[in-house]
Amino acid sequence: MSKKKENPYDLRVLGKLLVYAKAYRFVFVLCTIGAVLYAGFVVARPYFLQYAIDEGISTKNYGNLTVYISLMFTMLMLEVITQLTYIYFASWLGLRVVKDIRVKLFKHILGFKKQYFDTNAIGKLVTRAINDMDRIADVFSQGLFMIIADLLKMFAILGFMLYKSWQLTLIVLAVLPIIVIATRIFHIKMKSAFEQVRTQVSHLNTFIQEHLSGMKIVQMFAQEDREFEKFKAINEKHKQGWIKTVWYNSIFFPIAELSGSLAFGFLVWYGGLKTIESDVFTFGIVVMFIELTNMLFRPLRQIADKFNTLQMGMVAAKRVLGILEEENSIQEKGEQSLDHVRGEISFDAVKFGYLKDELVLRDVSFAVAPGQTVAIVGATGAGKSTIISLLGRFYDINSGTISIDGVDITKLSLGELRSYISIVLQDVFLFADSIFNNITLGDERITKDEVITAAKNIGLHEFIASLPGGYDYDVKERGAMLSSGQRQLIAFLRAYIAKPKILVLDEATSSVDTHSEQLIQEATDKITEGRTSIVIAHRLATIKKADLILVMDKGKVVEQGNHLELLQKSEGYYKNLYEVQFGEVELEGKS
Repeated sequence: MSKKKENPYDLRVLGKLLVYAKAYRFVFVLCTIGAVLYAGFVVARPYFLQYAIDEGISTKNYGNLTVYISLMFTMLMLEVITQLTYIYFASWLGLRVVKDIRVKLFKHILGFKKQYFDTNAIGKLVTRAINDMDRIADVFSQGLFMIIADLLKMFAILGFMLYKSWQLTLIVLAVLPIIVIATRIFHIKMKSAFEQVRTQVSHLNTFIQEHLSGMKIVQMFAQEDREFEKFKAINEKHKQGWIKTVWYNSIFFPIAELSGSLAFGFLVWYGGLKTIESDVFTFGIVVMFIELTNMLFRPLRQIADKFNTLQMGMVAAKRVLGILEEENSIQEKGEQSLDHVRGEISFDAVKFGYLKDELVLRDVSFAVAPGQTVAIVGATGAGKSTIISLLGRFYDINSGTISIDGVDITKLSLGELRSYISIVLQDVFLFADSIFNNITLGDERITKDEVITAAKNIGLHEFIASLPGGYDYDVKERGAMLSSGQRQLIAFLRAYIAKPKILVLDEATSSVDTHSEQLIQEATDKITEGRTSIVIAHRLATIKKADLILVMDKGKVVEQGNHLELLQKSEGYYKNLYEVQFGEVELEGKS
């Protein structure tokens, strides 16, 4: 069974793009009218050229020559004005449409499940939001309306040529199939080439973005040469993609030029003979047809470039629209709202897996009373951090129920749910901005005085004030100007200033120096006071004061209790963990 050939132009994609142009329908209509008028003025100019030759130059009538030259100049000016109008407004329309799509795309991406970012390269999304958007703008500014104008121009020219002389028109039409067939083949080949180019651009962006972010690791393990060879291989594929387009162009345009030259030659030969032998044609008609043929073939040659632009835009649009149509967002009902949040948390028979058939949590159940500090311990991969992700609905559970104050979190809007929770992660992300803006995250309701007061309350003001510029200190990309401990302190203050009802600390002291850990421990005591807190830690010494400790193993809660209760369990999981870290256990409170 033969494989069905793909249509190089997907009109459905174009239709979806035009939906975004509806908001600017007046400009769209203006562009279309400009294109129609342009085609009419283009044809009028050779028409007056014929009369300038036959009734001015041939008859040596200066008056007629002046009139027709003036009319030609007027048509030229009108042609320029209408062309300028539709080109300007087509570009204007393209930029507005792209702005709207880009805003919608970013908003759509903001709502994606965390799982989407786990499985899709960031460089790919960067390519869609930037490079592909530029190609979509070209659909309007350099593709669609340019093609419409050129097609109208060509049909107007052909119609006028048939009206003036069907014999000379047939000569032109005899050559036309060559360039039409060549153009068709060219378009199909270029579609495939441009898809390859866009794929390689995405791979290139992904590779560069990932390796610039991970340059420290590359240099630490002396992998510069190996990674450079990988880059060269990807860049080679990118180059080969573009070389294909160059190769197709180098074949097509000489064929187009040859077709035009053949048409000129036949016109001069046949038209010249008829002009000499009889009065069927005049010299002016022959010259007019040569000019019209040139005007017919020129856009036909150029339209290939415009179709290339349209194709690249269509490929880009298909990729962007594919993301927009992807149903990967958390579905929120927002049926209920909590007037006064106490911070009670309940997990009831919760099952969850990142992959469909591989469970990470298996029937996890526990309850946290308002104001309690709960610690979760266990080996790597036991499901500790997964619990945090599920509490904030970054993923949806397979089965079971998670509730806050007795209300299923799926019945709360995501905005409301996450406003109750502040999370401090082990790997703190800071934006390339001031410390103040990283703490407030741009929330204009939070004043600088409030931030300073909060910093003083948890013992961080002195540290921040010691930095150049204090709270205005620019931490650069990902907080590169700060140590990991300092970034962690900023994250604590960011969580504290949000005044959460539920605080989550995920391995918050696992990779910091002793001094920073002491500051963090003091800050922890302050910010957990009076609010429900969930603490995940490998260092068991940091969770002795927890009201409740959940011990997890292979996705299950295997033990629950406070520090002393768990140490008293013979051969208990927690007791074994504690002995590994601190040696033989001496039960506190018995000495």
